[in-house]
Amino acid sequence: MGYDSRLLTLFANNRGYFEDICLHLPFIDYWGTVQIKKCFSSPRRIRLANQPPRPQKIPLQWHPHTRGEKWFVALRDWLWSHRIGKAIEKYDLENFDIYQLDGGLGLSRNSQFMMRMHQLGKKIICCYTGSDLRTRGVIPRIDKISQLNVTVEFDHLQLHPNMHHVFFPFHAERFSRHISNPRLVRIGHAPTNWDAKGSHTIVPVLKNLQKNWPVEMVLIENMSHEQALAAKLGCDIFVDQIGSLGYGINSLESLAMGIVTCSCLAPGFAEKYPHHPFVVIDENNLEEKLIDLIGAPEMRQKLGQRGREWVKAFHDAANTVKSIHQLAGITSI
Repeated sequence: MGYDSRLLTLFANNRGYFEDICLHLPFIDYWGTVQIKKCFSSPRRIRLANQPPRPQKIPLQWHPHTRGEKWFVALRDWLWSHRIGKAIEKYDLENFDIYQLDGGLGLSRNSQFMMRMHQLGKKIICCYTGSDLRTRGVIPRIDKISQLNVTVEFDHLQLHPNMHHVFFPFHAERFSRHISNPRLVRIGHAPTNWDAKGSHTIVPVLKNLQKNWPVEMVLIENMSHEQALAAKLGCDIFVDQIGSLGYGINSLESLAMGIVTCSCLAPGFAEKYPHHPFVVIDENNLEEKLIDLIGAPEMRQKLGQRGREWVKAFHDAANTVKSIHQLAGITSI
């Protein structure tokens, strides 16, 4: 879109996603950190579920749960400080006009760099994705200086008093269309976390359908992103998740491939966006909805085409950026 923009990540992702500037900070994606969290952090922050939380205070705020967690986070910030300082100098990170913080996080938990940018008059935007706002909550110092909060998760609107919903930016045109198999209906499911996706309910239903219908269950997990996309492309139906959190990126990928997509929706989403393309499922109607689709190839094709058109229109990356800039009062170039 013509902006001088950089993507800064704290550590490398093992699924093979695009990287721009990666700091490769230690003690994040590390088995020892997981054990430390289990010992010192709140169990609520570790446990993912397919239902939104109901905190007594909104927004939920992150504070060290124990003295051990406080010491660990402070030590980690100190160990990171040299590497972060070198990156700030190397990439001239102080001379940007806008800082958009995914998950409302700065470069460290003490938020020193972002506090300094705020004092220099830079615009701070927080964009919340996934479960961060549900389990961890906001970082109080960041939340205080954020001039705009946006989320791609519709249920987050109930978790923060000053939050705006935007559609996840997505390049649907990059995805090929799937080719259906006339003899066998392949139903895909890709659980990154079984509890969060409702997979303990979904997988038994798919296994049961395999016994009684010309169906193959395609369980997509423990793969690189490239491998997962290849497996998904061969599916005729995709089941994202059940619960009350709504659809995720898995759904966007299957919709972009022209695959009929089944998912729960967050409360209120269907009322605001009534022309969505999803087959809405829950734990009570999942098997019935899938049986209807298995026996209706023309319906699958029609819903798949509608889904591809919808995701291209609503999740267009440029439109999402424009929405964020409009909300933030940023003049486009």
